[in-house]
Amino acid sequence: MSEEEQGFVIRDKRGRSEPEASPPPEVKTSAAEPVSSAESPHAPHPPLSFSSFVFSLGTSSLMLMGETLDPQQPPPPVNLPQAKEIVDILSLLEEKTKGNLSSEEASVLGDMLYTLRMKYVSLTSGKGSMVSP
Repeated sequence: MSEEEQGFVIRDKRGRSEPEASPPPEVKTSAAEPVSSAESPHAPHPPLSFSSFVFSLGTSSLMLMGETLDPQQPPPPVNLPQAKEIVDILSLLEEKTKGNLSSEEASVLGDMLYTLRMKYVSLTSGKGSMVSP
């Protein structure tokens, strides 16, 4: 690749009248190792489960509250209204799935909600606002 060709090209063919068995869209990158598919051999995906879904939402909420995944990175910008929205979504899931979760799933959800609520309260208590549990 010449120095003038930088960046990447993605061709999205969704919505066209091509057979479903067509190969994935062509992706070109300027990196030495081309990306050929969405799955990287270096990052195996954990199996999708209710617990992993709850963990993903909880991690997103914590990041919106300023938590970092890598201590060497600067903290992300805090967005408390968006973090609270995720906590509210998890609360709704807890209410709507009551009696339908395994004990492990219920425990993961309950523990995540407790952690998020405590973090949210600790961040908002200095501002003098009342937070409902």
